[in-house]
Amino acid sequence: MTAAALDAHVVVARSRFTVDVELEVPAGGTLAVMGPSGAGKSTLLQALAGLVRLDAGAIRLGGDLLAGGPSGVHRDPAARGISLLGQDPRLFPHLSVRENIAFGPRARGVAARAARADAEVWLERVGLAGTGELAPDALSGGQQQRVALARALAVEPRLLLLDEPLTSLDVATAAEIRVLLRAQLATTGVTSVVVSHDAADAVGIAERLVIVEDGALVQEGAVAEVLAAPRSRFAAAVAAAHRFDGEADSGQTGPQDRPRA
Repeated sequence: MTAAALDAHVVVARSRFTVDVELEVPAGGTLAVMGPSGAGKSTLLQALAGLVRLDAGAIRLGGDLLAGGPSGVHRDPAARGISLLGQDPRLFPHLSVRENIAFGPRARGVAARAARADAEVWLERVGLAGTGELAPDALSGGQQQRVALARALAVEPRLLLLDEPLTSLDVATAAEIRVLLRAQLATTGVTSVVVSHDAADAVGIAERLVIVEDGALVQEGAVAEVLAAPRSRFAAAVAAAHRFDGEADSGQTGPQDRPRA
C-alpha cells in the first residue's frame, strides 16, 4: 500500500457545539486523539470517513480532496480508500473468518482465489493461522478483533481510522492487540488516526497526540510532551493516570500495585 499524508480541517456543527479541528498526519504516521466523552472525537472520525458531511473546512489525503473545499466536495465513503475499525469487530456472521477478510478485496475486483489466499496470509500475520474455516462466533472477542484488523488492512487503505478499538477487551487482551496493532501499522506503513480514552493506546501506538475538548483542539504534540506538560484538566487527569499505572514500589504492596478498575 502507498502511504498518504492526511491534511484535514474538520468543521461540523452539532447541537451543543461545533467541532472545529485541524489535523495533520504525515504519510505512514499515527496520530492519537483523546478527549472527554462527548468532545467530538467520533464526529471527527466520521467526517474523515465520509459518514458525516463537513459544514466547512476540507479533507485531503495524499493531496486528493475528499471533502469540502471551494466546491463543497463530498466523496463517497467507499471511494476514499479509508478503513474504519471500531470497538465492535462487526464481522459478517454468515461468512467464515477467511471470507470476512477476503470480502473487501473481492468487492474491489480481486479474484476469489487470490483474495482467499491473501486472507490466509493475513490470518498468519495476526496470529490466527488455521482459523479460516471457522465462523466468527467460534472466536473469542480478542480473536474477532484481530480478524477485524486483518479485514481492515487487507483492502490496503490509504488511511486507517481506529475508534476505541480496544475498549471492549479485557486488560491483558487489549495489551496483546495493542502490540499487534503497532507492529502491523509499522509493517504496512499505513497512515492512521486512533481515538481512545486510554493513554496506553497513545503511548503504545502513536507518535503524536491531540487533545480535543468541546469540539476544539486544546493541545497537540509528541505523545510524551503532551503527557509531561498537560494544559487542561482532562489532559492532566490522563497524564496522572498514565504515570500511576507505571509506578513500581520495590516489592511493597500498596494501592499503586493494584490494576485500574
